[in-house]
Amino acid sequence: MSRSLTILGSTGSVGTATIDVVRDNPSQFSVYALTANKNVTLLAQQAMEVKAQLAVIGDESLLPALKDALGDSGVKAAAGDAGLLEAASHPVDCTMAAIVGMAGLRPLMAAIANGKYVAIANKEPLVSAGDLVIRAAQKSGSTLLPVDSEHNAIFQVFEKDQKDKIHRIILTASGGPFRDAPLEKMEAATPEQALAHPNWSMGAKISIDSATMFNKALEVIEAHHLFGMPAEKIDVLLHPQSIIHSMVEYTDGSVLAQMGAPDMRVPITHALGWPNRLNGPAQRLDFSKISNLTFGAVDDRRFPAIKLAYDALKVGQAACIALNAANEVAVAAFLERKIGFMDIYKTVRQVVESCGNPSISGLDSVFDFDSRMRSAAQDFILNTTTLDRKVS
Repeated sequence: MSRSLTILGSTGSVGTATIDVVRDNPSQFSVYALTANKNVTLLAQQAMEVKAQLAVIGDESLLPALKDALGDSGVKAAAGDAGLLEAASHPVDCTMAAIVGMAGLRPLMAAIANGKYVAIANKEPLVSAGDLVIRAAQKSGSTLLPVDSEHNAIFQVFEKDQKDKIHRIILTASGGPFRDAPLEKMEAATPEQALAHPNWSMGAKISIDSATMFNKALEVIEAHHLFGMPAEKIDVLLHPQSIIHSMVEYTDGSVLAQMGAPDMRVPITHALGWPNRLNGPAQRLDFSKISNLTFGAVDDRRFPAIKLAYDALKVGQAACIALNAANEVAVAAFLERKIGFMDIYKTVRQVVESCGNPSISGLDSVFDFDSRMRSAAQDFILNTTTLDRKVS
C-alpha cells in the first residue's frame, strides 16, 4: 500500500534527495504536491516524473511559466503563500518539510495539523518556535520525524521508555572546511572556501552554517525540543569522518550510535519509511576502507557559535529566535561579500546579547520578533561596514 506524500521544497538539496528515494521506491509513494521557490524548470520536471497532483511555485510572477512548463501533463499549478499553504494543508500520510529558513514555519505548522507523519529537514522553525511546533504535534497526533542526519541518528537509538536512563546525547560534527584552520585563515575566508565542505553536499546556507558551526548551534537547540532533553545533557563532539552521525549514552555506560555514509538519502529514506525500512539509493559503508574514526573537543575560539546556543537556551525563546534570525541575515551578507567570515558570529552575538527577553506567546509574535531581530542584524552590519569604510 503506497503512502501519500508532499514535498515542501522539492528542488533544494534535501528535496532532490527525497525525489531520489521516491524514484527508488516507486510503488511505495503517491505524490500529492511538490513546492519550490523559483526553480520552475526543475519543479515541473519533478512533478511530471512523480505524477504529482499539484506543483506550487513560491514566486507568484512565475506561475505562467510553471503552467507552460507543465503543459498538458494534468498537474495542477499554484503559486504564492496561498498555494504553498494549500499544498501543506492537504491531508497526506507524510510531508517532507524542507523549505529553508523561517519561510518554512507556517507550512510546517499546516502540515502538522493535517498529516500523520511530518519529516522535518529544516532547523529554523524548531529553533525559533520549538515549543509551538511540539505542542501542535501533540494536539494533532502527528509524528515528527527528524531528517537532520544528527537528529535522525539520535531518533534511531533513543529509547523513549528509558528516557530517564539517558545520561546524555552526543551530536557529532565534521568541523567543516575550517576544522583545523588557523584563525587568520578563517578571518580571510571567502564564500567559495566556506562552501567547500569536505564530506557533505548541501545548499549554500547550510554549508556556511557548517563552516561556522552555527549548524551545530542550531542543532543543540533543535535537539532540546525534539527529544525533551535539558541543555546540560546535550554535548557536541568533533568527528571528522562523518560516519557516526550521533550517539546516545545511557546511565549503564552503554553508548548507542547510528552509522552511515555521509549521504542525506540515508536519514531521508529512514524518515520516509518509518516505522518500516525502505530500499535506499544512498551509498553503502565499506568498512574495509575506513582506516580510523576519530573524535575531539570543539575549539571554542574557532567555533564560538555553539557556546552562544547554550547561552541562548538559558535566556529563553527570544534569544533563540534572535540567534536564528541574525544568523540568516549574516550568512546572506557574507555570501554577498558584504561582511567577513568571522563577522557572522560577531553579528549574531551582538543581536542575541541585545535582544532582551520578551514573552513570545504565539506564531504571530514569533514572526514579529524574528522580523525585529533581522532588522537589528541588518542595522549592525550596515553600521559596522560603514564604520570600517570610514576607518580605512
